[in-house]
Amino acid sequence: MTLETLPPLRDVLEAHGLWANKAFGQHFLLDLNITRKIARLAQVGPGDHVIEVGPGPGGLTRALLETGAQVTAIEKDPRFQPILYEIIKVSDHLHVMLADALKVVEADLVDNPHVHIVSNLPYNVGTPLLIKWLTGPWTPASLTLMFQREVADRITEGPGEEAYGRLAVIVQATCRARRVMDVPARAFSPPPRVESAVVRLEPLPERPSPARLDALQKITAAAFGQRRKMLRSSLKVLGGDALIEAAGIDPQVRAETVPVEGFLALADAWIATR
Repeated sequence: MTLETLPPLRDVLEAHGLWANKAFGQHFLLDLNITRKIARLAQVGPGDHVIEVGPGPGGLTRALLETGAQVTAIEKDPRFQPILYEIIKVSDHLHVMLADALKVVEADLVDNPHVHIVSNLPYNVGTPLLIKWLTGPWTPASLTLMFQREVADRITEGPGEEAYGRLAVIVQATCRARRVMDVPARAFSPPPRVESAVVRLEPLPERPSPARLDALQKITAAAFGQRRKMLRSSLKVLGGDALIEAAGIDPQVRAETVPVEGFLALADAWIATR
C-alpha cells in the first residue's frame, strides 16, 4: 500500500467508529482535493519540515507527505493514533506526537531551520496557538493555517476595516498576512456553522524584539479593550496624552483607525518610560 492507495478518509473514520469531538473543536476536512490545494499553497516540499497541529484522520497529513516534506503531527485526541500510525506504515516521513500543542516546545521537536506550520487548526485553540507562534521565542519559516472566516478577517484586515483589531496588529507587526483560500462549510464533516478560510503568513525579516512585542501586546489590549473610545481615554492607564503624543499620534483618534506602525510607535514610547 502507498499514500495514493490508502482508503478514503470517510471509510477510515467509519472503520474505526470515530466522530468529531466538539470539546476539541473538531471538524474533519475529508476532501483530498482541498487538502492537496492547501499543501500547494504552503509551498513545501522535499527538504522541508512541517509541523501540523490537529491532524485528526490525516487528510492534510497525507497531502503534505505527498509533497515529500517531513511531517511532525501533533494530535491531542488519542482516538486518532491508530489511523495516523496506518499512514506511518506507508511513509517514513511522518512522526506522530500525542500532546497538547499549546504546551509543546516546537524548538525541541526539530533541528531543521526551515520548519513550516501547516494546519487545519481546531477552532477552540486557533487564536491562542497563533499568538504563541508569533510572540514566543521560536519562529517558523511560514504558517499556512485554516481558521473560521471571521478569525481570518481579524488577521488580515487593515485600519478602518470592520475586523481590524488587536489580533491584526500583532500578526501584521510580525508577518506578511494574506487570505489565500476560502473553504465552504460543506467541505467538512460535520459541517461547522461558519465558513472557513486559509491564511498564509510569512514572518518579516526584521521581527520586533521580545520587549517590543510584550509592549505591543499591552498597548493593544488597552487600546482595543475600549475600541470605541479615543486613545487618550483607552490608554490613560498606560500614560494617556503624554504617551500618545510621544508616539506622534493624535490622542483623539480611535484604536481602529491607527495603523500597525502607529501601535509600534506607541510600544516604543511606552518602553522609553520604563
